[in-house]
Amino acid sequence: MSTTTTRGVAQPAPAKVSKPRPRRGLRANSTFNFWLFTGPFLLGLVIFVFVPIGWSIWLSFFEARFTVTPSEFVGFDNYQQILTDTNFRNSLVTFTVFAAFIVPATWALSLGLALLVNRLRFMRAFFRSVFFIPTAVSYVAAALIWKMSIFNGVRFGLANTVIGWFGIDNVAWLANPDPPWYWLVIVTVRLWLQSGFYMILFIAALQNIPRELYEAASIDGAKPGWQTFRHITLPQLRATSTAVILLLLVAAYQAFDEFFNLLGKATWGQPPLVELYKMALGQNQNYGAGSAGAVVLTLLICVVTLLQGKIMGFGRGEETK
Repeated sequence: MSTTTTRGVAQPAPAKVSKPRPRRGLRANSTFNFWLFTGPFLLGLVIFVFVPIGWSIWLSFFEARFTVTPSEFVGFDNYQQILTDTNFRNSLVTFTVFAAFIVPATWALSLGLALLVNRLRFMRAFFRSVFFIPTAVSYVAAALIWKMSIFNGVRFGLANTVIGWFGIDNVAWLANPDPPWYWLVIVTVRLWLQSGFYMILFIAALQNIPRELYEAASIDGAKPGWQTFRHITLPQLRATSTAVILLLLVAAYQAFDEFFNLLGKATWGQPPLVELYKMALGQNQNYGAGSAGAVVLTLLICVVTLLQGKIMGFGRGEETK
């Protein structure tokens, strides 16, 4: 080690500070890495989501029959046509009632399954998988199973076989609107397909609840069961419940596959998307009116979602005492 002399006293020479070596390769530019990985997804989002939305809004102000490049501007005539269409308005009313039923039913069933599975001490992963597997089933496949095997309307169907044991005649589940037995078919297939996914969300939320809360409640004299569920578990699940209900509301108004395959060309019980499908892709191919209906349905979903979020306090911070 080299030294220097100051007033006769030998001192070590100052150490040389090595400059950091510049990073090379893909790690050299974080901005480039960001766009490298997110660019393809953003490009697909723009091409397949934002552009169709903008094009649909543009078509809704034009006379677009048998063409997606119209030139005749009609203003709000398409909106007037869709809002005065009896079938479309009836479908909106019907599915508002449907959403008011299917949303709390799915919420309650999913939460109940999550509570049961979360309390298991063995085979928890097995039952969690069993209830979640229907989520991976296609809506079309499930609808055909319900239609052709379980509720097919003949005596060999599973539902009619079961009720036949009690001396009840066969029921044409999907053939007649009066009585509306078709709602039982639609609701059961919807519950079977959806409950497993939301059960997983509730299980994740239940596992995040601190155990100290239950211990403190037990010390204070709270009884296990309904008291702890009402005053501890349910309030702790508020954020998850709000998100689940919002997702269920959006999914209810976007229902299409199971209704189209279960009811076919029936004129009753059709969702708004089926009515828009018939209008835009039917014999008239009125893309302008169909696009206007899509815009109306989107605005309706946004309004209902915002109202629901406002009521349940979605995004609201924890209240300070």
